[in-house]
Amino acid sequence: QVQLVESGGGSVQAGGSLRLSCVVSGYQYYYNYCLGWFRQAPGKEREGVAAFYGYDGRSYYAGSVKGRFTLSLDKTKNTLYLQMNNLKPEDTAMYYCARHRLWAVACPGDPSGSAADFGYWGQGTQVTVSS
Repeated sequence: QVQLVESGGGSVQAGGSLRLSCVVSGYQYYYNYCLGWFRQAPGKEREGVAAFYGYDGRSYYAGSVKGRFTLSLDKTKNTLYLQMNNLKPEDTAMYYCARHRLWAVACPGDPSGSAADFGYWGQGTQVTVSS
């Protein structure tokens, strides 16, 4: 059974940093699936912020977070991290980790509108940034 468990959310002031973690389990060769981070604010659609394809080690970022957010993968811990720096109030949302539906398919170049491509989701972790 595929499981993704997020943690690391919290409340910070603008300009602060958080690191989100996503522990993946329940399937083999997880790094051969595209893993993504998405967020959803109240009243808004879920948007992709970053995606990582472990097979080739490439990361992809939405324009709104490029240069501020960084992905990394720890294979020994089956964990995908999202380091978020210089946080802004508009980053406030529930953040979700997700796995692509298809094995050995590269991540979308722009993850922002790709939620439909991902079939497994974690429960989410809340990030709140105050001004």
